[in-house]
Amino acid sequence: MSQDNLIKLVCKTCKRTNYWSRKNRKGVERKIELKKYCRWCRKQTTHNESKK
Repeated sequence: MSQDNLIKLVCKTCKRTNYWSRKNRKGVERKIELKKYCRWCRKQTTHNESKK
């Protein structure tokens, strides 16, 4: 598995990196936005893809 597919997911509210995920860069060109649990905000917030 290559490191090229790894992306960081950052909380939109507190700007902390909470998750790492993989993405097929050929199939998905837009930035990923997911609702995930943030343990610092202690609630489900929107997490956006950011640069490594």
